[in-house]
Formats: sequence, C-alpha cells, structure tokens
Amino acid sequence: MSGCPMTNGVGHHEDSGSTPLSESVTGGGMLYGKYLQLDKIVGAQRLLSEEANRLVHDEHLFIVTHQAYELWFKQIIYELDSIRNLFNNEDLAETGTLEVLKRLNRIVLILKLLVDQVMILETMTPLDFMDFRSFLSPASGFQSLQFRLLENKLGIKPGVRVKYNKSYSSVFGDDPEGMASLIRSEAEPTLAELVEKWLSRTPGLEKEGFDFWGKYQSAVHEMLQELKDKADAAKDGTAKTFALNSYAKRKAIFDSIFDPAVHDALIKRGERRFSHKALQGAIMITFYRDEPRFSQPHQLLMLLMDIDSLITKWRYNHVIMVQRMIGSQNMGTGGSSGYQYLRATLGDQYKVFLDLFNLSTFLIPRNCIPTLTRDMKSKLGVQQTSKDADDNKTDKEKI
Repeated sequence: MSGCPMTNGVGHHEDSGSTPLSESVTGGGMLYGKYLQLDKIVGAQRLLSEEANRLVHDEHLFIVTHQAYELWFKQIIYELDSIRNLFNNEDLAETGTLEVLKRLNRIVLILKLLVDQVMILETMTPLDFMDFRSFLSPASGFQSLQFRLLENKLGIKPGVRVKYNKSYSSVFGDDPEGMASLIRSEAEPTLAELVEKWLSRTPGLEKEGFDFWGKYQSAVHEMLQELKDKADAAKDGTAKTFALNSYAKRKAIFDSIFDPAVHDALIKRGERRFSHKALQGAIMITFYRDEPRFSQPHQLLMLLMDIDSLITKWRYNHVIMVQRMIGSQNMGTGGSSGYQYLRATLGDQYKVFLDLFNLSTFLIPRNCIPTLTRDMKSKLGVQQTSKDADDNKTDKEKI
C-alpha cells in the first residue's frame, strides 16, 4: 500500500497505548496501520460460533456491522459534545454558528449512512441469523451505551422513554463507569436545552423593539377575522357550517400559542418542548429566513429536524429488520419484547425537536407576515450604517 495522503506526516503526538515514535517511519510520520491501530480494530471480531466448532458465516457480518455502528456513534457524540460547547455561550458569534452548521451537517451525513447500513444486515436471512442467535443472549442492541448517551445529549428525557424493565439504564447496572457517564449525561445541558435558550435570545422579540410577537398576533387575528367574515357570508348552510368549523379549529390552534398558560400545559403533556419565548424565536426565524442574519439560524433549525428524522428512520428500519428476522412475537435477546418494544419507540415522544416539525402549523400567508421596520431590517442585514453598528453593538453577534 502506498499510503493515504490524508494520513501522511501525522501521528506526531504519542497517546497512551500507542506505538512509540521510535517505531514510526523516518521523518516523524507513523505507519498507516500503527496510526489507526488496525491490529486492535481488525482483530476485534470474536465469532462465538467458531469457538463452538460450528462456524456460522454471517456472524462475522453481524459483528462488523454493529462495530461500525458503534464507531459512528462515537463520532456523532464527539461532534455533539463540541456543538454543545459552542452553544453553551450566550455570545455565540456568527462564525461559531457556521462551525455548528458544519458539524451538524456532518452528523446528518453520518446518520444517512447508518440508515442505509441496515440494508447490509438484511442480506442475512432469518435462518442465517437463527444459526448463531443463541450465542447472543443476553446481549442486545439495547445495551449500546453510546446510543443511550447520544439520546441523552440530544435531549431525550428518561420520563418519556418506553419502559424497559425498571428503567432504560437498568441494563448498565454491572457497568459502574457506564452508569456514571449516563448520570452525567442526564445532568449536563442537552442540545435541545441549549438551542431553546439560543432561540429565546432571537433579536426582534423584545417588546420595546420590533415586538415581532405582538405584530404576529395582530396579523393572525386579522387573518382569522377574514376567515370568519367569509364563513358568516356563506349562503349554503352546509358550506357555512364547514367554514365556521374550520375557522374555530384554526382559531384554537393559534390560541394555543398566544396563551402562555395553554402552551405550558401542552409542555407538561409532552405535546410541546420549547419554552414560549423559544417558540416565538423559531417562528420569527422561519418567517424572515431570507434576511442575512437569519439565514444560518434557519439552516440550523432544518438540520436539527434532519437529525430527528434520520434517527426515526433508523429506528423504523431497525424495527422492520427485527420483524423480518425474528417475527413480531419473539422476545429480544436482551429480554425485551423485541419487535413490540422497538415499534413503541417510533412515536413523537422520541422526537427531540418536535416543535420545529410543528412550526408549519403556525404559518400565515406571506402577504400577512409583519413587515420589518427599517431599523429591524438593518439589524438583520449584513451591511449597516455606522449609527446602526453603534446601536447594535451589544447584540450583533447574539443569534
């Protein structure tokens, strides 16, 4: 092998357990296999069927595929931790937002890869799997510590999880270090919480400034009044009843975001996630996404939904594969109800950014969107006058 150009000249720092630099090639660069510690990775496939003197060919595929999943989970967690560190700063600069976008996009691409990776496992038939499945018990994908950490760091709370024995963490009772990392991940600020705080600081929500929320409510009330007037003017009785019912349902939807008490009640019921202020910020960014300063924030919200969508797709593909391999009645190797348990994880309670998916519920026609004032237009623009720059000095970078 002539070597990969991306690894030439790397490996100048010595980690614990790595090959001493004295064993590296001339010039300080480390050999490809040593740098990647391929002896550990490529030699980490232990086939229990082979040890039992009845080798099952597809067990190798099963092990390699799941090891690949765990490596990608590790990379996602690595990216996620760095993103949370960037967000954990009230003065998140626009240059920082660009870095967040890059890393979120990387997570999205990895998740797309993981979704497609299920198809490789599906090249194994149910009978092939049955040949070595008995060796897996009591092992289960549910025992993937990294996937649980990933969920916690994103923002899935223990209370919304589908019950598995006593708790989702019960399977890690014999792993003190793993349990400690899970407990830490539950106590640390999640990505969802940090995004919520960030959205709450959206410029233009201040009542003494542009007061987007006040203008938005006025625009909605005007739009609803037009709907009611048209319903009242309808001549046909059936058409009028339908129009009035449609108006009432539409009004109830908007009332649920204009009344903070109703919104908080929906949060307690698990139907919403973001605080009232954060939801306002998300709606404002969605409306004015074409403005220069809201372009990156809007892309960020789209990527967060992509992450939720892809994890849901991965869960779904996993559910279908499990049903195909063991049916819908057999228990999982780890003691769960197998297919039935996995199918229950496809609900909205596992969507971390549920509110972003529901933003379209609160959209209004473009012609009804409140027009930006000259001052607000300037704040959301790239170029500013010297006076605008002075006025916006304190909040210029805080989106």
